[in-house]
Amino acid sequence: MKLTDTLLRSLKATGQVQKKADGGGLYIHVSPSGGKLWRMAYSFNGKQKTLSFGAYPAVSLKDARQKREEAKEQLAKGVDPGQQKKEIKAAALAVEREQGTTFEAVAREWYAKKSTALSAAHQKKVLSRLENQLFPRIGNIPLSQLEPSDILAAVRYAEERGFIETAHRLVQLAGQVCRYARLCGYVKYDVASGLVEALPPIQRGHYAAITDPAEIGHLLRAIDAYPGDISMIYALRILPYVFVRSGEIRAAEWTEINLAGAEWIIPAVRMKMKRPHVVPLARQVVRLLEEIGKYTRGGRYVFPSSFSASRCISDVGLLNALRRMGYDKTTMTIHGFRSMASTILNEQGYRPDVIEAQLAHGDQDAIRSAYNRAAYLDERRRMMSEWADYLDELRASANPSQR
Repeated sequence: MKLTDTLLRSLKATGQVQKKADGGGLYIHVSPSGGKLWRMAYSFNGKQKTLSFGAYPAVSLKDARQKREEAKEQLAKGVDPGQQKKEIKAAALAVEREQGTTFEAVAREWYAKKSTALSAAHQKKVLSRLENQLFPRIGNIPLSQLEPSDILAAVRYAEERGFIETAHRLVQLAGQVCRYARLCGYVKYDVASGLVEALPPIQRGHYAAITDPAEIGHLLRAIDAYPGDISMIYALRILPYVFVRSGEIRAAEWTEINLAGAEWIIPAVRMKMKRPHVVPLARQVVRLLEEIGKYTRGGRYVFPSSFSASRCISDVGLLNALRRMGYDKTTMTIHGFRSMASTILNEQGYRPDVIEAQLAHGDQDAIRSAYNRAAYLDERRRMMSEWADYLDELRASANPSQR
C-alpha cells in the first residue's frame, strides 16, 4: 500500500520505531517520539544500505519519491548513491570552507549583526546554543549541502532525552540562520522551513516552569521585591541557585550547612532517593545564608516558620508567595525551579550526567550512582558557581517595567 499525505500526517508517536513502506525501497521512519524521516533501503555489491532523504513534511512525499527514482537511476549505472552523496558533500565542504560559507561561518555572521539588539544575557544564551549544541554537529557542513535531516540529527539528542522545548528552540535558531543565508544569497532555499513539524509538540507538564531568560530575570526581580516574612524571603532567594526539592529547602537545618566549606549536605533521610546529597554553595548562596543566619542561626531550622521556631516553613507558604507575585500554576511552581535549571544547563552544554547528579535523580545502579556523585563533585561546584553568575546576569538585565 503506497503512502499518502493523509496517512503520513496521521502517524503519531507510539514510543517505538515505526516504518511504513511506499515501495521501491522508500519508507517513512517514525521515531519513538514522533519525528518522521524519509529513508530508502537498497543493496549495493551485496551489502544492505540505507539512504536518508530528509524529514517529512519539509521533504514532501512527491520529493521523496523523486529522490528515490534518482537513486535508482544511479544504481542502474553501477553507482552507490549513498557513497556519491558523501563524496559530493566532502568536495563541497572543502570548497566552502575556503569560501567561508559553512553553517558556522554564516551563523557567526548572522549573530554579529543580530546580537547588538539583544541583552547581554540573551546574547550569551544564543551564542551558547550555537557553540555548544549546533556547531559541534553541523557547523562544518556547507550551507549548500545542509539538509533538513542534518539539523534534525543535531537536535535529536535533546528530543530523545525528553528536552522537547530545547529541541524546538534549536530548530528555531537554525531556521533563523538559514533564512538569513537565503536572503543574503548564500543558498536558494531555507532547509529548516517546516522542521518543527518533525518534532513532537511541547508538552507542558504538571510542574510549570519558566525557561525564557528574560522571564527568569523578571522572576528573580519579583522574588527580590517580595515583602514576606524573613524565612520565606530568603528561601525564595536561595531556591533558584540550588534547585533542590521543596521539602529539602524548607526543612534545611543549620547542622547540614558548612559555610566555610561552601557545602550543604542533605542527609539521606530527607532525600527522595534516600541517599545523602551534596549541594555545592556558590558565593551568592553563602552570602544569603550568612544574612539569614543573623536571624535564625540559634535555632534548628534555617527557615523556621513565623508561627513556631520548632517548625519549618510550609510548602503552601512558598507556593502562595509565588502566587502573590503574580505567577499562577500554569506559569511557575516550586518544582519549576528544578525544571528551569535542568533545561537551561542542558542547553548550555553541561554534561547530562553532571546535571542529573546535581538534581539527585535516581540511578538503578547504586554503586555507579555513588561513584558518579563523588566523581562529578568538582564539575558540579564549577557548574553551580557559573549557574549562580548566570542568574545574576539575568536579574541585572531584566527591565522591571516590561513585565
